[in-house]
Amino acid sequence: MLYLTLFISAFISATLLPSSSEVVLITMITQAKVNIWLLWCAATLGNVLGSCVNYWLGTQVLRFKNKKWFPVSAQGLEKAQDQFNKYGVYSLFFAWLPIVGDPLTVIGGIFKVRFSVFLLLVTLGKGARYLAVIALAIGIDKII
Repeated sequence: MLYLTLFISAFISATLLPSSSEVVLITMITQAKVNIWLLWCAATLGNVLGSCVNYWLGTQVLRFKNKKWFPVSAQGLEKAQDQFNKYGVYSLFFAWLPIVGDPLTVIGGIFKVRFSVFLLLVTLGKGARYLAVIALAIGIDKII
């Protein structure tokens, strides 16, 4: 149940909904007898799957670009495409960053990044982030 709770928290954190799975992860590490690697897997998997939802939403969003209520203008979409092209697909590695990370995963879907590339970059970045959080919580010497 502990690992499922972390998975759900990490999943929600990766969507555009506000949440902080790092707090849940650190609390679990400090308050309970847990398997660190299972925590890392649950957090990483949940967070990556949440990003996949964002990617899918991104693939669907352009269906509505000609609607009056659509929040982004054609010019805004073009600017986002230019920015994404400027920094490249490898910017998806930074999908773990606060504020910009979740929109990056939506943009990956909007601009039809090959899903295998998306999945690899997002998984590497988010996995590394959770590993860093764990290392800070328990001490890097206990991980190595």
